Amino acid sequence: MLEAYDQGTVTIMPVIPASATDSASDDIVYAYKPSLIGAPFEFRLTQGGLEWHKGGRAGRTSYARIRRIRLSFRPATMQNHRFVAEIWPVDGPRLPIASTSWRSMAEQERLDQPYRAFVVELNRRVGEAGGTPLLQTGSPPLLYWPGLVVFVVAALSFAALIVRALLVEAWGGAAFIAAFLALFLWQAGTFFRRNRPGTYRAEAVPDTVLPKD
Repeated sequence: MLEAYDQGTVTIMPVIPASATDSASDDIVYAYKPSLIGAPFEFRLTQGGLEWHKGGRAGRTSYARIRRIRLSFRPATMQNHRFVAEIWPVDGPRLPIASTSWRSMAEQERLDQPYRAFVVELNRRVGEAGGTPLLQTGSPPLLYWPGLVVFVVAALSFAALIVRALLVEAWGGAAFIAAFLALFLWQAGTFFRRNRPGTYRAEAVPDTVLPKD
């Protein structure tokens, strides 16, 4: 039996397995494993709203009762191209949806196209529902801007080290630091570029917080 949450009312419902495709309806299903050990997280877009279940818990909320969505770029240790959508219903827990899924101890699977399609369609249905959700992109400002300052200071410090190494003709050291700086600028720069705080319209989800189509 699953404990189900429907707009704040607790009921009991039987487990109904969901497949990746549902030919009997217009439902859209997305599932991923947030951890190697544990049940997968499954989401379903139905005509009546968003449904989800994970292990022994399940719930549903109408699109009009989704009060907030945040889309961001969240690289992880074993997956540097990972996106996350966070959904806050009026009644119910925060629902995280990631674009990667654990497959084994050493591998995570990228679900770029299914994730993008699901998130875009979710936003479209939320927009058509007539609610007034807060649609946000990137990191929270209180985390983003201090982090950006640290990033700029660190980049300038590495650049100063390269100049000092060149002045004393330490070519090997200068080359090593330059290579490290290039990697740092690429990885951290991509993070800050994609995660700039902002808002968006439900019918125009920004590509910066979505995997490529």
